[in-house]
Amino acid sequence: MLSWLDEAAVAYASQICETPRMVTVSMDKVEFLKPVRPGQIIKVYGEVMSFGETSCLLKIEARRHSTYNQSEKVVCQTNMKFVRLDGDGEPVPISQHVKDKNMHMIREVKSEQR
Repeated sequence: MLSWLDEAAVAYASQICETPRMVTVSMDKVEFLKPVRPGQIIKVYGEVMSFGETSCLLKIEARRHSTYNQSEKVVCQTNMKFVRLDGDGEPVPISQHVKDKNMHMIREVKSEQR
């Protein structure tokens, strides 16, 4: 499950930051809320929480999907931080264009949480 979370989250971070060079820096405590069994469908969702100079913080949630009734139950969740790297493996800034494009989503999420 941790491998799936990381793989899906880094793909999402790369998409959001418009670069294939994103690496996982940290993962908060992972809360395993429900069991997952072989053969079950797991969907992984991400939400941008914030940006730093060279990093982004994502809330990642995995849900068990039922093909019988189309319901989804959260099985685990965590926050993960990713850093953008250049070709030499050094951190480089995330463009202001990327931050501006995603800031409206961050504001919407925060206003919904109130």
